[in-house]
Amino acid sequence: MDKVQIKVMDNGSLKVTGDVELIDADGNLFQTKNVFSLCRCGLSHKMPFCDASHKGKFESCVRAEKILDE
Repeated sequence: MDKVQIKVMDNGSLKVTGDVELIDADGNLFQTKNVFSLCRCGLSHKMPFCDASHKGKFESCVRAEKILDE
């Protein structure tokens, strides 16, 4: 199985690429494609998916901590 990638987009969603199952708290399966975006601003009308409602209303540019070779 290939590795799934979740990319934190600047000022936007979480872009999910790969074969994953997205389920709700009751175990119900959401219909997804091989690439989809999850909302992280809380403004989407299609939760948990991003519908671009964040544009101009949400700022977050997250970066991973760089790991130095020892």
